[in-house]
Amino acid sequence: MKILVINPGSTSTKVAVFGDREPIFIESIHHPSGVLSQFSSLKEQKDFRKEKIIEVLKKHNISLDQLEIVIGRGGILKPIEAGTYRVNNRLMNDLIQSKVKHASNLGGIIAYEIATDLGIPAYIADPVSVDEFEEIARISGLKEINRISLPHTLNIRANAFQYAEERSKRFEDLNIIVAHLGGGISIAPLKNGKIVDVNNANEGGPFSPERTGSLPSINVVKVSYSGKYDHNELVRLFTKRGGLVSYLGVNNMLEVIEKIRTGDKYAKFIVDAMCYQIAKEIGAMATVLRGNVEAIIFIGGLSYNKELIAEVSKRVSWIAPIVVYPGDKEMRALAMAAFRVLNGEEKEREYI
Repeated sequence: MKILVINPGSTSTKVAVFGDREPIFIESIHHPSGVLSQFSSLKEQKDFRKEKIIEVLKKHNISLDQLEIVIGRGGILKPIEAGTYRVNNRLMNDLIQSKVKHASNLGGIIAYEIATDLGIPAYIADPVSVDEFEEIARISGLKEINRISLPHTLNIRANAFQYAEERSKRFEDLNIIVAHLGGGISIAPLKNGKIVDVNNANEGGPFSPERTGSLPSINVVKVSYSGKYDHNELVRLFTKRGGLVSYLGVNNMLEVIEKIRTGDKYAKFIVDAMCYQIAKEIGAMATVLRGNVEAIIFIGGLSYNKELIAEVSKRVSWIAPIVVYPGDKEMRALAMAAFRVLNGEEKEREYI
């Protein structure tokens, strides 16, 4: 059994083939900005990226007729339940017509085209639009605005599945908090295996290497009407030039740690503040589970940093035991989602 996994990013396309739950290969195809700039839209990149994927398969001596399933990273869709979705015409249409243009949308589109030509199924799994909120979690404090669910679903659920498997537990019995720490930070309480709340990493929660997290609302209004920024510049300010970039001028945690190790006390203070906010958000999510927290799991690229995890743990280890699964497992997560469907461990979902 061979499964093709496709994960498009803004400047790269990750490709893998898995067999018997283990990767035969995983490769990242880099797309130079000068090449991608030739295309006027993401949609126009589709054929180019598809050709590159097929080239990589040939390089690894994988013929298309050896594939039994293709799974792509889920894109920006309407709110849906977590799980693995067979790509149908409705899903394809929503990926193509999505108002939010994100490279991940190409995952399902390219997977569907390759799979259709071969007469095999195509899937996506656990896109960021997964919404399992309890209704009370949607209330924001202003009637015109609802809190929305946009978690790092794929990595959160992949690591939760790993935690459950290692402890011989059923996924649906998990009451845990998973903290995805990367360029964006998502801290999610899982109640009986469902992501019942989460901070929107683009709009709230702790600040991160690039994002501001929650901000004082009146001061946001003042900045917005200061005349210094238009709409797009404000969005960029909050999502690309906030957090560590705003305070320290860099988004690379390794550079920040080097500053701290050479005696930069201000850098240490700002990182401590980020850790403080991460811990505070974890504490808030513990109340969602009414204190019934089996474990706090740290995932994502920042989780490789032992000093950061230690600093956050000082404040939250009294809540529950700490588990660290550093990095992202997106390629394996997609492959395992396909295997779970094929093996009957999970039913495929229909996008309607």
